[in-house]
Amino acid sequence: MSIHEYGWSDYWNGFWDQWKQSFEERVGNTQVRPARLIADYGQKVKLITMDGERWGAASGKLRHAIVDPAEMPAVGDWLAITTPDEVSDAVIHAVLPRKSRISRQAAGFETKEQLIATNVDTLFLVNALNHDFNMRRLERYLIMAWNSGVNPVVVLSKSDLCEDVEQRVAEAEGVAPGVPVIVISALQNEGREQLEAFLQPGCTVALTGSSGSGKSTIVNWLSGSEVQLTQDVREEDSRGRHTTTHRQLFPIAKQAVLLDTPGMRELNLWDDSMGVSHTFTDIMETAQQCRFADCKHKGEAGCAVEEAIERGELSESRVNNYRKMQRELEYQARKEADRRRKDSRSSTTPGRRDQRSGWRRDVEW
Repeated sequence: MSIHEYGWSDYWNGFWDQWKQSFEERVGNTQVRPARLIADYGQKVKLITMDGERWGAASGKLRHAIVDPAEMPAVGDWLAITTPDEVSDAVIHAVLPRKSRISRQAAGFETKEQLIATNVDTLFLVNALNHDFNMRRLERYLIMAWNSGVNPVVVLSKSDLCEDVEQRVAEAEGVAPGVPVIVISALQNEGREQLEAFLQPGCTVALTGSSGSGKSTIVNWLSGSEVQLTQDVREEDSRGRHTTTHRQLFPIAKQAVLLDTPGMRELNLWDDSMGVSHTFTDIMETAQQCRFADCKHKGEAGCAVEEAIERGELSESRVNNYRKMQRELEYQARKEADRRRKDSRSSTTPGRRDQRSGWRRDVEW
């Protein structure tokens, strides 16, 4: 296989033609070639090139130039590489501009972006129809998807374990207005055609969801082979174990590329561009009818949102989650602003490298 089976298209070929000369001048090598990062194993990454798979690692110059870890090569990235010889690891010199980036706030107390994947076109939000079915979690995934610049699709898996599928679909459609909702059962081979409609040639489709939701099973089902390990979930609470331990791309014959990701117990949001407004359109539209423009929807006179809850037009739990998301993102934004101010002060200190510069900045959007 080559990069053509992993999403290389006229779109990316155009970018390569635009940047190739710049890469060659910076690296001082006319043998710079394109590649895609298809799996991340920590110290080393696996690449797909014009000639097939290869191990690779970022050059020392690239590591030194990048200040933000989220700008390091990630699964899904298109790269500029050189290969010293036929057997040595490829050297990664630069990253092509990213079409999209899926991120979350990294675990822990530090304000830090954790990059999940890049250059994804469609994101399957997988939610199993068992005891782990959770609409509040789905709202978080929707916000992440909209903020990432990808097209979300809600995938309700394991329909064979659910006695009231129609009710679950109605709930999902209620929190994801305008987003496709697909019901599947890999065990009973149901819903496959609806998923395949999104697997267009050259497209990259990622799967995300909690452990045990069936992401790896879907990858195996769509690829027609056992490319990913799977494990059963606990019957008593439908909790899964982390079967997938790293992010990896899998080509589907003559179609798209699938990107499987490890299950997430917790999804802390990184930032918000339009994610909240897209996810909570119904609440945002209702809020415009409040008497006061700065209404917090918590006991103010003339609050249209609380009146809608009383009439049963809005779900109280959904409104509470909307408030929670706003508080979380506002807190996150303050922390990030504080960090940037500290970095700005540090960058102006004599003897310190200006963190706002660096040659790789030239290849950002």
